[in-house]
Amino acid sequence: MKLTINTETNIYKIAVYHEKKEAEWIECRMYKTYINCTGGRKMSAAYKDNQEDWLTVCLKYLLFVFNFLFWVGGAAVLGVGVWTLVEKSDYLSLLASSTFAVSAYILILAGGLVVVTGFLGCCAVIREQKSCLSTYFFCLLFIFLIELVAGVLAYVYYQRLSEELKQHLNQTMKDNYAQPGKEAITLAVDRLQQDFKCCGSNNSHDWMVSVYISSKQAEDRVVPDSCCKTITLHCGKRDHPSNIYKVEGGCITKLEQFLAEHLLIIGAVGIGVACLQLAGAFLTACFIYLLYKEEEENFGTL
Repeated sequence: MKLTINTETNIYKIAVYHEKKEAEWIECRMYKTYINCTGGRKMSAAYKDNQEDWLTVCLKYLLFVFNFLFWVGGAAVLGVGVWTLVEKSDYLSLLASSTFAVSAYILILAGGLVVVTGFLGCCAVIREQKSCLSTYFFCLLFIFLIELVAGVLAYVYYQRLSEELKQHLNQTMKDNYAQPGKEAITLAVDRLQQDFKCCGSNNSHDWMVSVYISSKQAEDRVVPDSCCKTITLHCGKRDHPSNIYKVEGGCITKLEQFLAEHLLIIGAVGIGVACLQLAGAFLTACFIYLLYKEEEENFGTL
């Protein structure tokens, strides 16, 4: 700020400097009871420019913070997807539909895209390139849709999980266990019964009507050996509670509880990160708008 005083005429002149621009001189004349000032159009413009620069800087830092959260969210999405497929992948062969697996694959895809998009977003914000920022904006919307689909699929499947397991799991265990070409199902059932300490879809008596127990291959077993608390050869010939697992509700209840927990996590992570995407898209749109506005103002001053 620069102040010039004419003592003879009682006229004050004030000039305000703002970065590269100088404000118009403001002329103030002192009278006995008041002060009258004229000018100041450029000073208002300088104040406005300062305000817009402050908003741009704030948005820039907010986008950096968002990108960090974006990466964390992407890692969470990717981790949940991989964990769902790897941790209990054997159980997927026991499900009638592939919705559970599809939801996990969608999360893995979205998580991978988040990592790449987050890097693109950082570069675009640093360089303030409108084309890169626009690409980043549309990538956010695309990933938002992907994760929203995964979350909705998980929620829909969660609603009909119990009915599907009741209809399909019992039939699968009775008809396909230890049958030629059904090795994956056999391993899945054995692991299911050992991991969850259960026997049969509803209870151990379900095995009495199974194809395996009715065949000579069973060698007088009444349940598969995987039902035993301590697995030894032919331990399934005795179905006493001291020898095999007796769980109320059977393996259906245990598997339903396990899958429901996974689906809730998939849905929560998918929808939660999708909401984060919307916030990022809004900030990016505001940042692009300010850059365009600044470009128009600079062009207008030429």
